[in-house]
Amino acid sequence: MSTASTRLPEGRYGRSSDARADRRLKVAGTVLGAALLALIGYFAYHYVAQSDISAQVVTFQASDDAVKVHLEVHKDSGTTGYCTLRSQGADGAEVGRADFRFTGSATRVDKVVTLRTTAKGMTAELLGCHAG
Repeated sequence: MSTASTRLPEGRYGRSSDARADRRLKVAGTVLGAALLALIGYFAYHYVAQSDISAQVVTFQASDDAVKVHLEVHKDSGTTGYCTLRSQGADGAEVGRADFRFTGSATRVDKVVTLRTTAKGMTAELLGCHAG
C-alpha cells in the first residue's frame, strides 16, 4: 500500500498565502523602518545644526538672597539670545529663575551673572539657551 502525498504539486497553484503574507510584512517593515530612521535623522539634525547658542555653568556661589553664577556661553558671531538659569533651595523648591541676554559679535562670552533668589539657593542650574 502506498501513502498519499499531502503536498501540492510544485508551481501548479502559485505561492501559498503564508509566502504572500511574509513578503507583505517584510515590505511594510522596511518602509516603516526607513520612515523611522528618516524621522530620527531629521530631529538629530534639527537639534545639532540649529543650536546657535550653547552654555555651561562653570561655578556658582550662593548667598542668602542671590546666587552668583559663572556662565560660559558659545554662540555664532552676531547671534543674540538668552539663557535661562534657576536655583533651588535645600528642600528642592525653586527659589529663583531668570533669563540672561547675550548680544555682540563675540563667539565666546565668559560672564558672572547674579540670580536673585527668595531664599538661600543651593543650586544653579542652566535650563537652556535660545537664539532670538
